[in-house]
Amino acid sequence: MSRQFTLEYWTDEGWYVGRLKEVPGVFSQGETLEELENNIREAYELMMKEEEVSPHAEVHTKEIRVEV
Repeated sequence: MSRQFTLEYWTDEGWYVGRLKEVPGVFSQGETLEELENNIREAYELMMKEEEVSPHAEVHTKEIRVEV
C-alpha cells in the first residue's frame, strides 16, 4: 500500500532539508533532492515501525481535550 504526502523542503547551507507536512516529526535532509526524498521515506517508515503495537497488547482509546 502506498500513501501520498506533501514534502516541504528548503535548502540550508547546501543541503536539502524537508518534512512531511501531514506527518509531524518526520524530517530529514540530503545532499540532493533525490537523496532527501529517499531519506524522508526511510524516516517515515522508521516512525511507522516504532508506532506498531505488539499483537498481544490490549489497546484502549480515550478522547481528550487539548487547548489550541
